Amino acid sequence: MNKNAFELIDKLEKYNGLELDEYTALAESFDKDTAEYAAQKADKVRKKIYGNKVYIRGLIEISNICKNNCFYCGIRAENSHCERYRLTKDTILSCCDVGYKVGFRTFVMQGGEDAYFTDDVMCGIVSEIKNKYPDCAVTLSLGERGYGSFKRLYSAGADRYLLRHETASKEHYEKLHPESMLFEHRMECLKQLKSIGFQTGCGFMVGSPYQTSRNIAEDLKFIESFSPEMCGIGPFIPHSETPFANFPQGSADLTCYLVSLIRLIKPNILLPATTALGTVMKNGREKGIMSGANIVMPNLSPVDTRKKYEIYQNKLSSGGESAQGLAVLKKSMSDIGYEIVTDVGHIKKA
Repeated sequence: MNKNAFELIDKLEKYNGLELDEYTALAESFDKDTAEYAAQKADKVRKKIYGNKVYIRGLIEISNICKNNCFYCGIRAENSHCERYRLTKDTILSCCDVGYKVGFRTFVMQGGEDAYFTDDVMCGIVSEIKNKYPDCAVTLSLGERGYGSFKRLYSAGADRYLLRHETASKEHYEKLHPESMLFEHRMECLKQLKSIGFQTGCGFMVGSPYQTSRNIAEDLKFIESFSPEMCGIGPFIPHSETPFANFPQGSADLTCYLVSLIRLIKPNILLPATTALGTVMKNGREKGIMSGANIVMPNLSPVDTRKKYEIYQNKLSSGGESAQGLAVLKKSMSDIGYEIVTDVGHIKKA
């Protein structure tokens, strides 16, 4: 038993924040006992606000065309082996229709930075979804855009925007991205999203190349200070067509431990058990929920495009998008004591 780590977890639960050195100590103290202790605390905190409810979000991967060359990503522009696609507006609306009928009340449109999806095009899609399904939330995850673009998307009806910060360390960020991608711009985008009024999500990879315990501590400190409404974290999974092909995969157990710590930092945060977690560990999503997460995101994308949206390889596809698949997901959550709800699932007050 790591007495110092347990004391730090108690302190985090009480004050929802720690000093950078204390976060570093917690990152370095990761072991089975410490993780279990953190998970118990996180589960209790989450249940106090959200009960045993798990929200579902319908993920629609609208395009795997991207102008960027992030060193870890399988849909990077320089991957000539990636079979590119782009969904039409009608296909996107059809995905929403299928999802709505089985109970989804949030649609998450995610894609690479594809120049086709201008403000006019995206605002048209968002407006149509909101008009057709006024009881639903729309989340966007379309990478970096300008302030005016974010503002227009918000005015069109988008409720939430996910933009992973990837790492809160400028030095580490520059090891993960080409020179054309600026750490300062990523952080500025996140601030802009929050100032406009979006429910804003950030996030990072666990075990990404060159990541240190100090980097993880910086990520936790950033989440504490930025106070996002959402945070998505998952283990790094190497892709064979990237410069990071030969780096080791990130740890699912460490990811679950950090999910617990994030729940203690911000008790009411919307925290997904990510697909990446389910990809690298059998029942990984279930373990994520038991560690403090309260969201799962089944894929509503057309079946023939899912394999093409390969930001990492061997991606889990749960089939939770169909009525039958949703029943399986409900049972897997029920088996561990949680209930899938078809609520719009906005953040609750702590």
